[in-house]
Amino acid sequence: MSSSSLQGSTSSYPLAAYGWDGGWESEFAPYAGQGLLPGRVVRVDRGQCDVVTADGPMRADTAFVTPNDPMRVVCTGDWVAVEPAGTPRYVRTYLPRRTAFVRSTSSKRSEGQILAANVDHAIVAVSLAAELDLGRIERFLALSWESGAQPVVVLTKADLVPDPVTLAYLVQDVETSAPGVAVLPVSAALGEGLDVLSAVVAGGTAVLLGQSGAGKSTLANALLGADAMEVQAVRDVDGKGRHTTTTRNLLVMPGGGVLIDTPGLRGVGLFDAQSGVGQVFAEIEELARDCRFHDCAHGSEPGCAVLAALDSGELSHRRLESYRKLVRENQYIVAKTDARLRSELRREWKRRGAEGRAAMEAKRGGGGRLR
Repeated sequence: MSSSSLQGSTSSYPLAAYGWDGGWESEFAPYAGQGLLPGRVVRVDRGQCDVVTADGPMRADTAFVTPNDPMRVVCTGDWVAVEPAGTPRYVRTYLPRRTAFVRSTSSKRSEGQILAANVDHAIVAVSLAAELDLGRIERFLALSWESGAQPVVVLTKADLVPDPVTLAYLVQDVETSAPGVAVLPVSAALGEGLDVLSAVVAGGTAVLLGQSGAGKSTLANALLGADAMEVQAVRDVDGKGRHTTTTRNLLVMPGGGVLIDTPGLRGVGLFDAQSGVGQVFAEIEELARDCRFHDCAHGSEPGCAVLAALDSGELSHRRLESYRKLVRENQYIVAKTDARLRSELRREWKRRGAEGRAAMEAKRGGGGRLR
């Protein structure tokens, strides 16, 4: 495709349905001059990717795009510059990502794994067929906020909670754990709540996240109006399902927008998500501003506004413990690659250990060891 053909209105451009806009057009201009084609990655599989271009779909090799760096490999949602011909065709580069959903890998090397790129909304699917795990929801939301996308929590299988009062309480519980986030009860089986969710998806690119058995593929099919994604039964014993989706797939929605469906995530490790954790626990961060000490750990310090809110009932114990857990986890993963922070954490652990030993000695009656 010539560069002149990229100068027209993006609304008439063949890739507009996939999210192409004037910003991407400007970013791609240098590569258009090299005769490369713009395209969006709809699927990645073992060093190969499916790319949709104005010339149609094509298969391309990603070997040129730093294959040994997990943070820089091509992923679903990327906009790429691909060779117009050749066997095989190669992706030469990807355009700078506007957003990226990243989690920590399960390896011991503290690496990040990009699940989706250039996402506007992160839809966290949570099944009402099982007991709500608010801590896991908070973890998903921390990663979603950190990605730069706007999170939305979708409570799937709402038809399994026929009592409207009970459903309202469940929605309220999640809303309390998700400040600033829309919480939508949805039943794909009955078609309830899909119109609101379709409007969210139509606003750009959305990624669908959640555990196996959360109903993501059923939800994707309902939004598509077709059985594009295979659906497997969920075990009655624990409400869990097998991995129906095994790759991340980008799907164009009939009502506008695109949806990236992902495999069920068992592990959702944080990866340098300090800002995201702060947004999920915005009320605790706000309270912390009134603590006497700027480095208050909200443990036993005098003048701690967070502990005062805990004592008054303004803040729940579950919420504070969840906050502490995610903060510790994030500090640990960052410290693996940040020598300065690692040194600071070691000093802090030694200080707290010394304080703990001093407190034990005081309880024993003034400093002597028990004999």
